[in-house]
Amino acid sequence: MSSIRKHSRLLVVAVCCVALGAGVSAIASAGAATGGAAKGSAATKRARSGGVKRFAARAVSGDVVVRTKTGFATVSFERGTVDSVSGQQLTINEGTAKASYKTVTLTIPVDARVRDDRQKATLSDVKAGQRVLVLTAPKQTFVIARTARTP
Repeated sequence: MSSIRKHSRLLVVAVCCVALGAGVSAIASAGAATGGAAKGSAATKRARSGGVKRFAARAVSGDVVVRTKTGFATVSFERGTVDSVSGQQLTINEGTAKASYKTVTLTIPVDARVRDDRQKATLSDVKAGQRVLVLTAPKQTFVIARTARTP
């Protein structure tokens, strides 16, 4: 199993755990505010039918603390569209394809693992306009870029 795949799964698990906690908290708060939701309500069904996936798909930035064999580690991620690449500086417009959150400039380590459209690449191969996920784990940074499909 490649290192990228291993850390990607770690991020997905961490984001899902955060999303699940937020979803449970929101449902519990809504239930407390309304005196309890009716069994089988539409909101309950939506929460059970993939709310975590939708939440994770909309996440654009975050830090997650995960348990490791030796203690705990922080995993960070940033997701958006590449504005520019200059040396080891990657400027991205955080957000989804339809909404922008903010623009950030990240310093990418020289030893980062970069993938461009599923192929090994260097940071200089990443171009403006591509969708990108930057995953920073304790011992490695990953940059995963992809070119948007044309409709």
